[in-house]
Amino acid sequence: QGQLAESGGGSVQAGGSLRLSCAASGYTVRGSCMGWFRQAPGKEREGVAAFDSVGNTRYVNSVKGRFIISKDNAKNILYLQMNNLKPEDTAMYYCAARRNGVYCDINISLFDYWGQGTQVTVSS
Repeated sequence: QGQLAESGGGSVQAGGSLRLSCAASGYTVRGSCMGWFRQAPGKEREGVAAFDSVGNTRYVNSVKGRFIISKDNAKNILYLQMNNLKPEDTAMYYCAARRNGVYCDINISLFDYWGQGTQVTVSS
């Protein structure tokens, strides 16, 4: 049973940066499909970025050019570098992992393991 633990959230002003980390245990980051999702108050959880088993990445349009998803296979950690943050990025951010399967995308239904989330708040 894989476990995921997010960290790195916080409060920043618009234009600032944060790097989220997702430490995996009981799950191998290398060669896996993993992603970041977020949920703002009163809204549905949405996909932000995904990193597939061969290194391809996908992003929701609203974060393209600002966010970068990456893996550190040696440390078994997934990252989300968030630059030029905007107030609309404010949300709880969740790390997710797919147990098996080749297809990978920012689709909630694909993922089996979820972290507890880390809060990101961006003020104007």
